[in-house]
Amino acid sequence: MSHEEDWEIPLQLQPDPDDYRFDLEAALRAVVGVRAAIPADAFTANALGTERAGSGVVIGADGLVLTIGYLIAEAENVWLITARGAVPGHALAYDQETGFGLVQPLGQLGIAPLALGDSAGIEIGSSAILAAGGGRHHAVETRIVARHDFAGYWEYVMEDALFVAPAHPFWGGAGLIGPDGRLLGIGSLVVQQTDAKGRRLDMNMVVPVDRLVPILNDLLRFGRRRTPPRPWLGLFAGENDDALVVGGVAEGGPADQAGVHVGDRILAVEEEPVTDLASLWRRVWAVGPAGARVRLLLLREDEELEVVVTSADRAAFLKAPRLH
Repeated sequence: MSHEEDWEIPLQLQPDPDDYRFDLEAALRAVVGVRAAIPADAFTANALGTERAGSGVVIGADGLVLTIGYLIAEAENVWLITARGAVPGHALAYDQETGFGLVQPLGQLGIAPLALGDSAGIEIGSSAILAAGGGRHHAVETRIVARHDFAGYWEYVMEDALFVAPAHPFWGGAGLIGPDGRLLGIGSLVVQQTDAKGRRLDMNMVVPVDRLVPILNDLLRFGRRRTPPRPWLGLFAGENDDALVVGGVAEGGPADQAGVHVGDRILAVEEEPVTDLASLWRRVWAVGPAGARVRLLLLREDEELEVVVTSADRAAFLKAPRLH
């Protein structure tokens, strides 16, 4: 990702302070840059890189920053970038289920926090601002264009995710600010949708902030939610021509050790047919907590075979953050 000073949102997409009843500049100051350095031998280094940059939002009076977790997963060093300069931070928590991450600054940010809004109550068609760190020149006026479940190939399902357009080009950790000036969610990724005329619409998927509230105390106290971890298989799957196909396996992960191959078609989990990513992951999670043995029915070169995967806790494969 480019450094914040290297890019600027086109003027016609930037929010105008005169159009808002809240203090837009104060709200945008709460969105800071996040940069992280990850060891080369980290589990996520190959997939996500060793230098990551994005944004986060100050949500606590002590400077607590909410961001998207993949920016800080296994981070050795974290820096929070404000208009005054860079402040070191500590990767405090990463929630695997929502994707949220928390960073505690190790110095004074001097920034008023942004209050959490009602993401469950926001309506489709509502206007909003998706802001990356760097102020109004790095913010996009956008709208809520959809809200529905989103399933990712990396064993992830976000229920009632928010989708906004036009898309922000640097969405990772960006703050979605509602019409009342409160935080509605955190930018996670960009997705494409084709309309009836074949035109591509880019949208940002945003993790709604109401998913943070029930787990915030756990994340602050323990660095993760205090519920049994979900079973993780360490496989990447995609939907291809009405089939679920293994696109990759995490090296040394449970699926790899069980002999799951790239190209295998996934037909069923525990003898229950699965037809899409959401049903696949939910069926895996229903088997039991991490450590449960998960039976997969696969189709490999026109031959059906059953593979039993001893699942794991995904967090056990990640380096724990170091407190400097």
